[in-house]
Order: sequence, then C-alpha cells, then structure tokens
Amino acid sequence: MEEGGRTQPLWLRMVAHLGLVVFSAIFCVPFLWLVSRSLMTNDQIMQEPHSLMDLIPAPVRLANYPDALAFKGFHFTTYLTNTLIICALTVFGTILSCSLVAYGLSRIYWRGRNVVFYILLGTMMLPAQVTMIPVFVVFAKLRLVDTFVPLILPAFLGNAFFVFLLRQFFLGIPRDLTDAARLDGCTEFGIWRQVVIPLSKPALATVGLFSFMGAWNDYLGPLIYLSDSSKFTLSLGLASFSSQYGQEPGMLMAATTVMTVPIIVLFFFAQRTFIQGITLTGLKG
Repeated sequence: MEEGGRTQPLWLRMVAHLGLVVFSAIFCVPFLWLVSRSLMTNDQIMQEPHSLMDLIPAPVRLANYPDALAFKGFHFTTYLTNTLIICALTVFGTILSCSLVAYGLSRIYWRGRNVVFYILLGTMMLPAQVTMIPVFVVFAKLRLVDTFVPLILPAFLGNAFFVFLLRQFFLGIPRDLTDAARLDGCTEFGIWRQVVIPLSKPALATVGLFSFMGAWNDYLGPLIYLSDSSKFTLSLGLASFSSQYGQEPGMLMAATTVMTVPIIVLFFFAQRTFIQGITLTGLKG
C-alpha cells in the first residue's frame, strides 16, 4: 500500500485492517442475531437475554426453516417466483432504458442536451411520495392494478440516478473508439451495443445490483398495487405472515433469514465488479 510515493508503515496497515475488521463485525451483528434467533425455539426467543451465551441456540432447532417454508400461511415458492419475475424484468428494463438515455446524454451531441440532463437531475429531488397518488391513478385508469405491470413498467422508463451513474461512466470511455466505429459505418445503436455496453460491464453490474436489491426488498410498491395473495412478493408475503402468525417467531426469523441470504450471496459474488463500477464512475464530468 502506497500513499504519495511512500510505502505505509506496517503498524499503520495493521491498525487500518483491525479497524476494518471491527467495523465489519459491528455491521454483521444484526444478521448474526437474526440467524441465531431463527435456530431457537419460540420459548427461547421470547426470553430476555442476560448474557452473550443466551444468544447461542441451545438446542439448535433447524426445523424452523422447513416448517416456515412449508407453512400453510406462507406460500414461499409462489412468493419467490413472483419476486424473481419482478426482479429479473426490473433489472433488464433498468439497464436497457438507463443505458440508452445515458448514451444519448454523453456520446451524442444535440442542442439542449445539458438542459435536459439538468432537468433529469432535478427530478431526483422530487420525493416519491409526491408522485405516488398520481401514478396510482394512472395505473388504475389503465386497469393495471393488481398486476405486476406497475412494479415492472417504471423500470423501462428510466431512473434519474442510474442515468447519471452510467452517463458519468460513459464519459470516461475514450471518444476515439466511438469515432472509429462511426468511420466504419456503425450506427449509433450499433456503437451503443457493440462498443459502449461491452466496455461498461462494471457500471452495468452496479446498476443491476442496485435495481435488483430495490425490487427484492420493495414492500411499498407491492402493498399498494397487489391485493391477490397469489401475486404477493416475498417482502409482502413475509409482512402478511408476521401480522397473521406472529405467535411463531422462530419460523418468522427463519423466513426472514431465507429472504436475506440471496442478497448477501449476490453481493459476495459481484463485489469486485460492483466496487470497480463505483470507483471508475465519475472520472470525467
């Protein structure tokens, strides 16, 4: 590790790594608490812990997991299928729409481009609660309430933050590459598909991860638009399970753990690309 052309002392690096380990452990405590509770009996969960040993399951009750997933009031397979459908289409729509808009705002010159970009950034300051009712009225008039369309269609219409993120990344791609493609007769769509997109995998992975997490954890959207229990997502199904069967905290903790693990696994495998996309974004303004 170097800073200003000098190698940092060993003790300084050790202190830095120790600090990272300590803070990582602190952030892991809520998840470890959740896993611990999911392996306890209901009586153990309801008892107030008096020491750290009380947080260790004794005995370990693995049956909470199959019981929760097979519980008659919690249709896990249905909820998981609905959630994966929404997440997959949301990620695809977000990457497609935002990358096209970002390309037009970064690689193609047209009059008023910067004005449109500033207006786009201005929409980020508009709270979602302000547009919630008008958007619901629109979908209600189109008779799309109680379908997946209101949860998926907005992803195909772009997201201001993701457009900004991709635009900044696209500005860092050498213009010589796109100019050479134009000289070879490539269209703008062809340049976007064959040149810009392959070079933007870190940024696209970052956008995909953020959009997947947003769709996976979304509770308000399904709560507003879905009323048929067969169309519930995991977050809405979990909330329904909690309100109706709160007397089963062990199974509730197990179901919550199952919902949390995929996000952790996804980030674990995508962290290198995710961090690269964050660090490389914004090299040029």
